[in-house]
Amino acid sequence: MYFKKIFLAIALIGLVVAAYFAYFVYSAMFVPNTNFNNSEAYVFIESGATYEEVRADLEPLLKDIETFDALANRKKYTTNIKAGKFRIAKDMNNNDIINSIRSNNIPIKVAFNNQHSIPHLAGRIATQIEADSTSLVKAMLDETFMTQNGFSEQTVLGMYLPNSYEVFWNTTADGFRDRMLKEYNRYWNDTRLEKARKIGLTPEKVMALASIVHEESKQRTEQPRIAGVYINRLNNKWPLQADPTLKFAAYQLPKYKNTVIKRVLNVHKEIDSPYNTYKNLGLPPGLIAMPDISAIDAVLNYETHKYFYFAADANKPGFHKFAKTLSQHNQNAREYQRYLTNKGIRR
Repeated sequence: MYFKKIFLAIALIGLVVAAYFAYFVYSAMFVPNTNFNNSEAYVFIESGATYEEVRADLEPLLKDIETFDALANRKKYTTNIKAGKFRIAKDMNNNDIINSIRSNNIPIKVAFNNQHSIPHLAGRIATQIEADSTSLVKAMLDETFMTQNGFSEQTVLGMYLPNSYEVFWNTTADGFRDRMLKEYNRYWNDTRLEKARKIGLTPEKVMALASIVHEESKQRTEQPRIAGVYINRLNNKWPLQADPTLKFAAYQLPKYKNTVIKRVLNVHKEIDSPYNTYKNLGLPPGLIAMPDISAIDAVLNYETHKYFYFAADANKPGFHKFAKTLSQHNQNAREYQRYLTNKGIRR
């Protein structure tokens, strides 16, 4: 009788322990454990992050961090951290949360527009992905990469086509650069390569001309006509005489650092630079800025006409007047110079 009581007591204790364990397992795995009111929250886990760092990010989002710890240990998540952007939905349980942050890295949209240099581009991208601007600049200007893919420091900016792209937040600097090379090669399909060949330009030279066209006008309807002017000049071995190239050349000089040139003057035309298209025939050695895809397509599909000149239209800001003769162009240019003078813009 005595042994039966001991056995019964042990059995009862076992049931209590089993019940407690079952309750603990249930609480750890299946009870909702979020502590926010929105429908979802996101966590960004850095490459090489420790469990303690992940835990610190998760703790404000969870009701009970200790049950999460217990399950994370049991599922070996604490020693198998994954980097990326992860979604936690309201009322998720610990099991679902761990599964999400272990295997559901969410792509993000990275977007950039017309950056004027590789450092500017790197700074823009660094605000959107994990890689910092220093590592991005290093990857983008890697000499081996540029040489192997036919780029130089002057032309490599053209590899980055302004658009939005879906990537993972934890994409490395090299990974981002390599992805942009794929996009560049995809853009330069057989059709576009054939158009460039017929114009007599390589893709790199198309990009250089497109950068000038884009700096001249942001008006998509006008860009093919401007491109046609420059093609006419190139085909007739005339200097391009593109004012944006003078500005670019000037900005490379200490004298013009941190300044904005609003009016191109004769003194700018005397700058000794391969980018001075008043002094040098042909295209400059590289891009002066990152062109929109519209400007690239404008070069490839330039308007055929007999214009050799254009000047900004004082009566229609953002647009230009085109001319076939120098006398007509000089008249258009004088009108615009008077407009600048009346506005008090002298340099």
